[in-house]
Amino acid sequence: MKKNKIFQILIGVTLLFSSCENDFDPHIYGALIPENYPSTEAEYESYAMTCYTPFTTTWVYNIGSGGNQHGFYIPEGGVLRMFEATSDAMAPWKTGWGGQWLQLSMANFTDCVYYWRGGVGDNNPNHFQKLAEITRFTQIIGTLEKAAEDVMTETKKNNLLGEARLCRGLMMYYMLHIYGPLPAILNPDDVFDDSKLEGMERPTLQQMTEWITSDMEFAVANMAESTAEKGRYTRDYARVCLMRHYLNEGSYMQGYYQKALDLYQQLKGGGYKLYTQGDIPYIDLFKNANKFNSEIIMAVSCSETADGSPKSGNFNPLMMLAVPSDAARLDENGQSTPFNLQGGGWGQNFNVAPKFYDTYDSADDRKKVILADYWSTKGYRVSASNLGSNWDGYIINKFPVETATPFQGTDIPLARWADVLLMFAEAEVRNSNGVPSTDAVAAVNEVRHRAGLGDLPAASISSAEAFLDAILIERGHEFLYEGLRKIDLIRFNKYARMTFKSKGVSPSHQYMPLPNYAIDQAKTYGKNLVQTFEREGWKTDLNSVGM
Repeated sequence: MKKNKIFQILIGVTLLFSSCENDFDPHIYGALIPENYPSTEAEYESYAMTCYTPFTTTWVYNIGSGGNQHGFYIPEGGVLRMFEATSDAMAPWKTGWGGQWLQLSMANFTDCVYYWRGGVGDNNPNHFQKLAEITRFTQIIGTLEKAAEDVMTETKKNNLLGEARLCRGLMMYYMLHIYGPLPAILNPDDVFDDSKLEGMERPTLQQMTEWITSDMEFAVANMAESTAEKGRYTRDYARVCLMRHYLNEGSYMQGYYQKALDLYQQLKGGGYKLYTQGDIPYIDLFKNANKFNSEIIMAVSCSETADGSPKSGNFNPLMMLAVPSDAARLDENGQSTPFNLQGGGWGQNFNVAPKFYDTYDSADDRKKVILADYWSTKGYRVSASNLGSNWDGYIINKFPVETATPFQGTDIPLARWADVLLMFAEAEVRNSNGVPSTDAVAAVNEVRHRAGLGDLPAASISSAEAFLDAILIERGHEFLYEGLRKIDLIRFNKYARMTFKSKGVSPSHQYMPLPNYAIDQAKTYGKNLVQTFEREGWKTDLNSVGM
């Protein structure tokens, strides 16, 4: 087999073990190549856990497929960089390091064509090599499918297959929303087939959508309903992932909106509800004391003792990347600031755009997780008047500094009941294309009430279009810095317009272009790998900027 095929997996089997504690925390300990591995139920389970690796939070990981990579939930190169920094939620970052931090914060993807293999440099958040990891997952799925009946029960096998296929589906889901449709090796018989490994051409959007759907639907049908370890994926999390996917692609896939509504009915039986305890429930929702509360369907379980290495478990370094370097521990009166336990960060790589901040209702409790000023070590209070000198945007304090440790143990939410409520309301009105039902309006109002707001005004429920506009506003405020924003904006076909309003510049592309090396390699196989992709309606969105 020729070397360096994009889809090719390298020799070796990476072993991961989950911790024996109650929190699910996979660790990478090494590589194993024996011909008889896996052979026991425990070995098959460890083998399947490899598929979780891109969804853990360490600085980098390597499962022997695409070189060192950024996981999807590590802020430096994951969904916050891909879908929040490039959206209307963040102002262009001009006072810091520059380079691709600046370009991506301006939604300028032009230089992405020059990204190199690997994906761990600050100026090279390249996820394209993850196509090789999808091939690895396919190999794992094929091995699980062949497990003998005397090794584990059919139910256990299907549970593991469900987890592996959910992880593969999520890999494709994120790759789709970063780059557009991409080729992938999904048949275990094709893993070492040169002709398949050289098939570097984009599938249609519908084809890739169907691949993701197939994996996620299998997961919903076969995963365990619950697990003993918090943070290990469950059937309800698969339902949420599939519901999102149905909603994103429902405009051209017949029946998807109704399928999303069907999943809502299934999730209603899970006992989830909005977190409403404390003086300001939305603030308390994300704190360490309230991990995996009634609202959390799934989260990355993190520890403040983790340091970002693969062996120390999941950690949350966001506040080191969201706090200005001159943020003081004490204010002018010697009182503790929100950063007393940490001090300044490395540089405010992530911020909240002032124009996005201004879209909040003054009574909205969700606005309180954004700090519009701070006390500087230089001896003065930094405010909006200092934008462009000390900082470019406000501080996201949604996952606050709670421990005197280098990094925080705040869990990273992946699925919340608030999201399910708003998706239900959106799916209902998209499915009917009429005025929203009483139930749909009630779902949105429930989320608003928790934020300290009243019911939607009459104008917002007078038509399908007005209701969808209201939902997009709610989603922006409810899920700020949870990695959903750009995907939401594209679904509503408002990415260009909303980004221009916030950043003052239009996005250069709807999706990140593929790197030149991939295009050149495809040519050596006689394939035409199209470098850029855009959905139907993108030109209309782009041409509407400023209107």
